[in-house]
Amino acid sequence: MLNENIAALIRYRVEQARECLESAIRESDSGVFKSAANRSYYCIFHAMRAVLALEQFDSNKHSGVISTFRQRYIKTGLFKTELSDIIQSSFHNRGKSDYEDFFVISKEETAQQIENAKTFLAAVEAYIKTLK
Repeated sequence: MLNENIAALIRYRVEQARECLESAIRESDSGVFKSAANRSYYCIFHAMRAVLALEQFDSNKHSGVISTFRQRYIKTGLFKTELSDIIQSSFHNRGKSDYEDFFVISKEETAQQIENAKTFLAAVEAYIKTLK
């Protein structure tokens, strides 16, 4: 049984992830692909943070969240290794879309990133359900 405060934090972070995913879909549908790439990454980021709340771990650096999630949940086999590729691709595209002048992400690349975010969030939600 999860501690009530930890469970509330997990629910909050999952809801943040869902909101980011919904935003990514809206942005993509509107043709704003760079923003959609950003939002789909943040869906994954908040989903990772939801799982890491189980260990009361958080970091003010994205790299800290990513590396800790990979080490504790992917390398141990709790999550499929394909999710590591999803994290990497999403983080890479988010960085380029946020910081590189003239970066263009295609509609197709954005659609794939959104599908990856859906896959990632679904895996996290399924894992969390096993804890109750």
